[in-house]
Amino acid sequence: MTRALVFPGQGSQFVGMGKSLADAEPAANLVFEEVNDALSQDLSKIMWEGPEEDLRLTENTQPALMAVSLAVIRTLEAGGLKVDQVASHVAGHSLGEYSALAAAGAFGIADAAKLLKLRGQAMQRAVPVGEGAMAAILGLSMDDVNAVCDEAGEGEIVVAANDNADGQIVVSGHKGAVERAIEIAKVKGAKRGLLLPVSAPFHCPLMQPAAEEMKAALADVEIQRPILPVIANVLAVPISEPEGIKTLLVEQVTGAVRWRESVGSMTSLGIDQLVEVGAGKVLSGLARRIDRDLTTVNLQEPADIEAFVSTL
Repeated sequence: MTRALVFPGQGSQFVGMGKSLADAEPAANLVFEEVNDALSQDLSKIMWEGPEEDLRLTENTQPALMAVSLAVIRTLEAGGLKVDQVASHVAGHSLGEYSALAAAGAFGIADAAKLLKLRGQAMQRAVPVGEGAMAAILGLSMDDVNAVCDEAGEGEIVVAANDNADGQIVVSGHKGAVERAIEIAKVKGAKRGLLLPVSAPFHCPLMQPAAEEMKAALADVEIQRPILPVIANVLAVPISEPEGIKTLLVEQVTGAVRWRESVGSMTSLGIDQLVEVGAGKVLSGLARRIDRDLTTVNLQEPADIEAFVSTL
């Protein structure tokens, strides 16, 4: 069996995530301590005790989800398994790409935490609250959604931001344009169009100020060649070159997350199992919509890891 490790993005978080890992495995607990130290913040307390509204703050959610994913990786490694013994590629959804890169050794956990904290803050700063929005459009193709966005723009920005699976596409941009896109999509036969509870319009050109901040921050970070190729969000193909990784992490802030194509890229490489590393089961659900021949495994609790290792 050929596997890829995949790492979740925003929306997978929940209060209590990672606590059982920290309690069961010292190497996992060290991840949370390292993240707390890097951020000069007791992020693990928010993760494990809440309140939920604090965990949902983008600047907390992003490093928190990375911490849980890397705690799983460190638990595997403590048991003698390195990521390149388990999988042939890694990939992550939006912020999950940072988790994937950290898991593959491109940069350390502390750098990943600092970058993600800044990324969350920069994305929030880029567009005043209330001016932007995101919406899920269900039941239309990518071509149809692009046509909807063209019609809905009327001088404002609205674009396809996440191509998650067949018939599950997220649009992002100015709030008025996003609301128009929902109504136009329904007329064009969408099953549903619903605004998402997010604080900013991610992965669209309105995020350009955040992209500039990330470009400056990444210039100061040394990126190593990852031990496994990373399927990049904005290209949906494997990449390993450090400078290319930096460029694509900047482009990712304003560019679409091409997850459906990324999964297709993985299957074309012979991958037949996706191992979702960290909180939630969102990516496993998307995988089933994209390709029913793919098998999926979720690793977020010690028992999950133990069961997975027993199959290797």
